[in-house]
Order: sequence, then structure tokens, then C-alpha cells
Amino acid sequence: MGVLAFVCSRSLGYPLRDPDGFLGPAWIRLPLLVIGAFIADVLPRTLFRARGNPGRFRAEATLLVKEHWTRERIQLVVVGLISFYVTYVSYRNLKNFLPFVMSVDGKPKKYDFALHRFDEWLMFGHDPSTILHTVLGTGVSAYVLSWIYLLFLPMVPISVVVWAVWSRNVSFGYWFITAQCICWALGTLSYYAIPTLGPNFFFPWLYQDLPGTGVAQLQDALFNGRQSILFNPFADGVQSVAGFASLHVAITVTLALVGQYTLRTKAFRVGLWVYSFLTILATTYFGWHYIADDIAGLAIALIAVYLGGIATGQKFDRGGRSSHPTTSTDEVPIDEMTSV
Repeated sequence: MGVLAFVCSRSLGYPLRDPDGFLGPAWIRLPLLVIGAFIADVLPRTLFRARGNPGRFRAEATLLVKEHWTRERIQLVVVGLISFYVTYVSYRNLKNFLPFVMSVDGKPKKYDFALHRFDEWLMFGHDPSTILHTVLGTGVSAYVLSWIYLLFLPMVPISVVVWAVWSRNVSFGYWFITAQCICWALGTLSYYAIPTLGPNFFFPWLYQDLPGTGVAQLQDALFNGRQSILFNPFADGVQSVAGFASLHVAITVTLALVGQYTLRTKAFRVGLWVYSFLTILATTYFGWHYIADDIAGLAIALIAVYLGGIATGQKFDRGGRSSHPTTSTDEVPIDEMTSV
């Protein structure tokens, strides 16, 4: 991904950028989250073990660091976050280059009409977002779904840090981060395979009755950012509009699937599936994606979780309904990989 982004940048003559996001650019955001996770991991347990005795704080903290922050754990955090950083920043830049690479006679190539017709065929002549607006309404439900949709922005880096720092088996952390990177890579490929804007950007009149939620503000910002980049590729920021496939679906389903395989607490597993379902609902409700985008996002998640699992030493049982690790480190037994 990194090499491809660099080659595209050099070929087009446009700069590579580190886009801002939750807590700033990724190179600042991820280390800050790791520092926060380290403090959240060590401080409460140190206070609990010390039983309010300040004289025991240092000894208990040292013991906790030795128990949890092993060489394997630190290696996972460093390798995992660097891999995610390179993949994600490359993804954002390749997405930014999309309208310039996939163009016909100087105009970006788009397949929105075809996917919109497919939506209407599936819904027997009706637009799926219009159906949701009728069934769910355009009042309170819009604000609730907007809040859920926007959770994705901080969820992505936070989930990577959580699995890197707190996964009960180091291989689970490698599994989750590997699957995430595969999702971003396959998502980028899908953008170039079938370039689209998405229904809200191509058929905006279908969403005029929606209130001014946080999602509406984000869509306006993305539209203006795209127009700015198309007019001047050297302008600040990146263009981030692309519909097929839905990486909101791919990433949230990946989160739920890896959680299903690795988390012991049922409430966490159920919560991740509910969050994933509501996010998928929001992608159609607000017109981010066509139904085909969501289907492709689901396929990407399944491929990413499976390939990530095999690559990190997970053994799938009962026809894929459960799994168990064959390693507790980054070392994957050769016989396990060859027997898959």
C-alpha cells in the first residue's frame, strides 16, 4: 500500500499527505492513544493492588508492567501500529488520487446510475433510503443514527489500540490489526474497480428532508473538500468521497467477527454486532452507500477476517463458527499454516 501510494504520488505529481482526524494526524493520534491505554492499564490496577498505600505504588506498577508489557506485547504494539499507520495513510492518499486516476476525458468515471438502478431493482422500484425515511422517520431517528455513524471516526484507531494493548492472546491482536489492514487494502481496490460517489452526493434531492445532523455537516465538508481538490490538487486536505465498497460495513463487521471469535464476555460480543447492524442501517439511511456497497463491504470483512486469521495462526473449528489460537506470539507454526 505504501509503495503504491508513493508511485501514484510521483506519477501524478501530487503530494502525499497525512490527513487530520480524531485527535489530529495519525502519527500523533496513535501514540497518544497508546500512552493513554498504558496509563489506563497500569494506574487503576496499581491503585487497587497498593490498597491505598503510597509506599507500594512503585513496586506494584513495576510488577504490572513486567506481567503485561512483555517483549511480545511491546512488539505487537509497535509493529501493529506502524503497519496500521502506513496502510491507513496510504489508503487515504490513494482515495484522494481516485478522481484523477479513474477519469475519462478529464472527468472522473462513476457508476452511480448503475448501482442506483440495482438498489431500485432489489426494492421493487423503490429507493431504499426513502423506505427507511418513511419507516424510521426523519426526526429523532436521524440524530440517533448520526451519532452511531460518527462513532466510526474514533472507533477505528481506538479499536486498533485496544486489541494491541489488551488482547488476552498476543496473536489475537495481530489477527485484528492484520484483518483491518486487509480491509483498507481491499476497500481501496474496490474504489478503483467500481468508482462511485454514493447516493447522497449523486442524488442529493433524496435526502433534503433530513435534519442538520452531524452526518449532514460531515457530508457537506466532504463534498466541499472534493470540489476543492478537483479544482486544485495541491490544496490542503484530501478528497474522501468514494462509495463502492462500504468500508464502514467492512470495518465494523470485522470488529464484530474478531470479537465473536476472541472475546469471552457475551455482552461485548452482542454489543459489537448491534453496533455493526446500526452502522449498516445508517449508511443507507443517510445515503452514504448503495446496497451493493454494503454487500461488497460484508464480503471484504469475511475475506479479511479469514485471511488475517490464517496468517496469524488461528485455527477455525466447526465450519468456521469458532476458532482457537495455535500460538501466543507472532510466530505461527508452519504445519498449522500448511494444513489449512
